[in-house]
Amino acid sequence: MTFQPLLPWAIFAVVAGALAFARLVSLRQVLVSAGTRRVRAVLRWGGITLAVLLVLVAATRPAIHEKPTPTMPAAGENLNVFLIVDRSVEVGAENNDIAALLKQYPAARYALITFASRVALDWPLSADVWSLRPVIAAFGSAQGGLDVNAAAANTVLRYQLMQAAQEYPGSRNVVFYFGSGAPGSRAPQGDFDLTHGSVAGGAVLGYGRGDAINEAELRQIAGQLDVPYVHRDPGQTFGPLLPEAPGIRSDTTEPTELYWLAALLAAALLIVEIYLSVRQFRRGRIARRDLTT
Repeated sequence: MTFQPLLPWAIFAVVAGALAFARLVSLRQVLVSAGTRRVRAVLRWGGITLAVLLVLVAATRPAIHEKPTPTMPAAGENLNVFLIVDRSVEVGAENNDIAALLKQYPAARYALITFASRVALDWPLSADVWSLRPVIAAFGSAQGGLDVNAAAANTVLRYQLMQAAQEYPGSRNVVFYFGSGAPGSRAPQGDFDLTHGSVAGGAVLGYGRGDAINEAELRQIAGQLDVPYVHRDPGQTFGPLLPEAPGIRSDTTEPTELYWLAALLAAALLIVEIYLSVRQFRRGRIARRDLTT
């Protein structure tokens, strides 16, 4: 149990001492003037004194603190997940894998970068997973298979990683690349040139068979991103393991305040005293009226 008095303890002690002295003085007066009704007068004095003590207790603001239960962070908490999607190929399997990723790590922040003949930031880094799901579901393929640079997202990704480090210090960045490696493209292929250590995990996911995929290019991209390469086939389950947020989070629990209980009891005692005083006053008036008549 803890106490947080409304006044500093020194001032509170002076006030409490003064009230205690005043109640003792009033007790002496009660004993002298009560006469034959001394017991009843002492009981009423005790009720008021108890009410004063309860008000003092309420002024200390007593509270009970429950011990918080340690809990692990939610899946994906404090992670920045960057989704790089090649739209120059059939995106059905890619959409399914992205949907599974969103379901597995709902607490992460996601950014969506797509490319075909041009690159676009379709979804800035955000924790609004609920609104991102319909965007992913509505994805379709785009034209431009002969002019695709498999590393077209390099510049956008690099600046997005820098911005994430500034906005969310202490977070970790994860990159997932969904594509086929731009097979048969006539465009010159670039590279991913990112700051060392800016990517903490993820994967390059390859889709297609035979001439529909350039696995050599995808493996090269995986090496540049410092993540593993994984070939995906339709119908395969997708459950990547992402780095956990550092540390263990403890639930913050609000203290249970008890001042209201003492204040309620004091109010009840004062209401009883007010009732008795009013009744005594009315009886006195009736008695005086009878004497005058």
